[in-house]
Amino acid sequence: MRRLRFPSRFPLDPYIAALVGTVLLAALLPARGAAATTAGGVSTGAVALLFFLYGARLSTREALDGLRHWRLHLTVLASTFVLFPLLGLAARGLVPYVLSPQLYTGLLFLCLLPSTIQSSIAFTSIARGNVAAAICAGSFSSLLGLLVTPLLAALLLGGHGAGLSADSVLGIVLQLLVPFLAGQALRGPLGGFLARHKKVLGYVDRASILLVVYTAFSEGVVQGIWHQVTPLRLLALLGVEALLLGLMLAATSYAARRLGFSRPDRVTIVFCGSKKSLASGLPMATVLFGGPQAALVLLPLMLFHQMQLIVCAVIARRRAAAPPEPATYAAPAASVPAAR
Repeated sequence: MRRLRFPSRFPLDPYIAALVGTVLLAALLPARGAAATTAGGVSTGAVALLFFLYGARLSTREALDGLRHWRLHLTVLASTFVLFPLLGLAARGLVPYVLSPQLYTGLLFLCLLPSTIQSSIAFTSIARGNVAAAICAGSFSSLLGLLVTPLLAALLLGGHGAGLSADSVLGIVLQLLVPFLAGQALRGPLGGFLARHKKVLGYVDRASILLVVYTAFSEGVVQGIWHQVTPLRLLALLGVEALLLGLMLAATSYAARRLGFSRPDRVTIVFCGSKKSLASGLPMATVLFGGPQAALVLLPLMLFHQMQLIVCAVIARRRAAAPPEPATYAAPAASVPAAR
């Protein structure tokens, strides 16, 4: 996995810049006709490769060892798969006055996604939190997201173009779950290779997601779907997402204190329980949402991802600068190997 680096003044993730560039490329030079068909087929293969690599990298032993810190993990999972979806459902009242139905679908889909792994670990480390627990919490969330996110989408988005038909279920199994399980099965013989080529495989990850974004946004441009999004709607979406992120940061911080967690564990809960995974969400959207609608579903996720990076970078720096807190609480330590 690539290592996140945040400039001291403006924490713009270079990968987000690449995503924005990909969207602009799709707007100027969208794939059409035979090129669109080819891009779609390659994108499907790239998604399968992406989840194969996820499976091959995830250490089953680390996940099992992390179960010792079950209270923290349950708190993060409740934030990710219970509180977030409830807030997403509450935002339904903003349609059609603040959000269009299409943007609301993307916002609700965002609320159903698993937490991040990479940036959660980075921010937890900066803020002097429990890094081992962050590794486990992110891994559990990503693993459960393969099953929970599609099921929640079927339950909550059935009337918004994401109902799970037999073809949808087969697509999820073949494109996401089977490659992931294959990666887990081959983790032993592939472990050395993955460790030696970690940097190169990181580029493969990012290139795969960029291809998914280009394919989805190209189709949206060709179908003229962007005429449905006005600058005012985009500003409204940013405001709603800022409120959503603020509520989740406040809720996770309050819950962690009320439940008596130590300061390092509270840091982990805040950063793991308030964020959503772009890496998992982009390929999932292409499977769950057919046609040009996928482009509008991806837009709220991409905006939220950059917003959470900026806001959490500021919070992490402030917590790192704060004086150490007296050891008032006692929480079980997570015996987990160091991050790879």
